[in-house]
Amino acid sequence: MQLLKRFGYYLLGVAIGVPVVLFFWKKKDVSFDYGMDARTLKTIRIRERIYSENAKETMTLHSIDTAQISKILQNGDVNFGKSKPRQKPCAEYYISGKNIDLYVVRCDSTSTIDKVFVK
Repeated sequence: MQLLKRFGYYLLGVAIGVPVVLFFWKKKDVSFDYGMDARTLKTIRIRERIYSENAKETMTLHSIDTAQISKILQNGDVNFGKSKPRQKPCAEYYISGKNIDLYVVRCDSTSTIDKVFVK
C-alpha cells in the first residue's frame, strides 16, 4: 500500500507541475536546440540573412520566395558530408530541404545564402 501512496503523490505532483512549467515556457519563447542540425540551423537563422546574386537569380527563375527559404532553415537537414563547418573565417553548410537545397556561408554576424539548388 505504501508504494501506491507514493505513486499517487508522484502523479499529483506531475499533474500540477507540468501545466505550471508549460505556462512559463510559453511566455519565454524557449527552444530546445540540442542536436547538431538544430544548433546549426538556429545559428544561421538568428544572424542577418544575405542573398548572393547567384541565389537571387535562381530564386527568381524558379519562383522561390524568402518564406520558403525560412521554412528550409527551420525544418531542413544539414548534410555535414558536403559542408565545411570548420572552415575559417566563415563556415559553409549544405542544407537539404524537401525540393530545395541551400549552400549557406555562416560568418560571425551574417548568414549568406550562397547557392540555391532546385531538385
